[in-house]
Amino acid sequence: MIAAHTDSPTLRVKPVSKKQGEGFIQVGVETYGGGLWHTWFDRDLSLAGRVMVKGEGGDFVQKLVKIDKPILRIPTLAIHLDRQETFTFNKETQLFPIAGLVAAELARTDETRAPERSDDSLSEQFEPLKLASERHHPYIVELIAKEAGVTASSIVDFELVLYDTQKACIGGLNDELIFSARLDNLGMSYCSVTALIDSLSSPGALDNERCIRLVSLFDHEEIGSQTAQGADSNFLPAIIRRLSVAGPGNEKETAYEQTLATSFLVSADMAHSVNPNYAFKYESDHKPEMNKGTVVKINANARYATNSPGITLIQEVARRQKVPLQLFVVRNDSTCGSTIGPMLAASLGTRTLDLGNPQLSMHSIRETGGVLDVGYGVRLFEGFFEHFGELEKKILVD
Repeated sequence: MIAAHTDSPTLRVKPVSKKQGEGFIQVGVETYGGGLWHTWFDRDLSLAGRVMVKGEGGDFVQKLVKIDKPILRIPTLAIHLDRQETFTFNKETQLFPIAGLVAAELARTDETRAPERSDDSLSEQFEPLKLASERHHPYIVELIAKEAGVTASSIVDFELVLYDTQKACIGGLNDELIFSARLDNLGMSYCSVTALIDSLSSPGALDNERCIRLVSLFDHEEIGSQTAQGADSNFLPAIIRRLSVAGPGNEKETAYEQTLATSFLVSADMAHSVNPNYAFKYESDHKPEMNKGTVVKINANARYATNSPGITLIQEVARRQKVPLQLFVVRNDSTCGSTIGPMLAASLGTRTLDLGNPQLSMHSIRETGGVLDVGYGVRLFEGFFEHFGELEKKILVD
């Protein structure tokens, strides 16, 4: 199994987001996860997410939307007005994006305003909450409705987050770098799914396979994973339990426990590349470099789930696939992040290894990764799926 997460730190539109100040239309947002929020200033931002819509038949359906143009911006204060050496700000009062000018919106509504309806049934209808067009700026609701292909009045609620409209690109003098948002952790999610597909490319890929190849992508890792979609839920255990008794001859009462005991989980989450401007922050003998292979993460205090049998297994897979690996530990005087690996290892009791491709600027709105590492990650995971059944029997632990 390979497990990864799909979420990244972002800003989410508040339930009541309608704000304005000093002639500007503003949108109320709340922080999701531990982002480097200063990187969100002066970026061309827009909205994407889920919208709940009331249909003609009275059913409520969800629609996914993405407004594909910049409509928001969080402006910095000019240096002439505040010469602070360290950029600091209040996340509640100074992180609100502007969406336009009040005067421009008033001019637009004067031109497009429809005659008021005198339908008594509308005034008599009870609404437990204010309408979406009252809680949020009406034109933003109109843009959302246009993207969803519905009328603004049919929108009941939505969960929208901000995103940077600048697209990912290849950079560096020799096109060796990836500049993109959300590499953590869409980078490893991509490698995992691509490897699963590639491992099944030949017609006889599963002819002698005795294992189930599985990828599980979770939400909400950046906020602790304790949700129905998070890694700390019963989602993966429930799936494994059902799979363990799915085939004929698997009706044993201990089939689930036996499946966990013979399984192996790779926790795939992006890792830290050495930053040349802050090299002193890294342990001197463990400085991962970009384009030199996937990083195996190790921590004596179990912030990562890696151990020696796991390293032995993944090293043999890498040897067969001819891909390089790197090792990473944090300094003793530094804090250490964590992943979904330890919590899944604890809940499942399954052998687990933590690894990920190296990147810079983790949790920034714009991150940097290595082009070659994507290919290394895919080939490593493809080899894991193809060779685990054979290699697992050769790693003997009392």
